[in-house]
Amino acid sequence: MSAHGDVDLGHTVAGWTGTFIAVGGFGIAGVGVIAVSAVVIAIGTATVVLAAGVTWLLHLAGWGKPSGPRPADQWDWRVRDLSARGGHPDCIGCRMAGRRRASAAVVESRQPVPETADAKI
Repeated sequence: MSAHGDVDLGHTVAGWTGTFIAVGGFGIAGVGVIAVSAVVIAIGTATVVLAAGVTWLLHLAGWGKPSGPRPADQWDWRVRDLSARGGHPDCIGCRMAGRRRASAAVVESRQPVPETADAKI
């Protein structure tokens, strides 16, 4: 049992790494505000954006977690998610990467469109 009770807090390598980089970016931007330097503020902002990208890439590599609770044996932050390669259902990050599970994908039926006289040019 963890110090927080019997819950899955979602600590992952992707989450910790992204948070660490983002905190650094906010710190850099804060120094830029104090120094009244637009360049340093922009560097801090770029670092925060970099944190989002790194977190996303680590999630796609399997170091994140799917939405919802995980089984208790996968609560450790060092456990790699082997199902990430196929994509997680209802995961925006996986959809952005083009990963969709067959069960989650909506299969569209494509009907041939009849040609009309107006369509011919």
